[in-house]
Amino acid sequence: MQDKDYICAGQKIKCSMAAGPFTLMVIGTQMYKNKPIANIGDNKLGVNIIPPICVCKSPANPVVASMIASTMGAVTQAPSAPLITAPWVPGNPMIIIRNMPILTKNSKLICAYGGIISIQ
Repeated sequence: MQDKDYICAGQKIKCSMAAGPFTLMVIGTQMYKNKPIANIGDNKLGVNIIPPICVCKSPANPVVASMIASTMGAVTQAPSAPLITAPWVPGNPMIIIRNMPILTKNSKLICAYGGIISIQ
């Protein structure tokens, strides 16, 4: 595994339906370059995904859909939180951190509102 393949605390992540990057936070004791290494279970809002509230533009998001309807289409985004229901995929099953595969630069996190969160 090469240096660039370890995803650690502080890594920037981005949702395809949100403005701006987020920061990935990791709580763990297995370190790489003095930062905790992330695994596929590091997907919790407010714990691993900071900030947990973002500006979302997905019409599948009920908050965004309500805002679009109430402004007759004038507003197409709204502050909201992603809805994460599954771990990151894929991880690297060859390296296990805290009983789960580590994240890699190709890992994605799927939001139930249609956004895809990726490693930047």
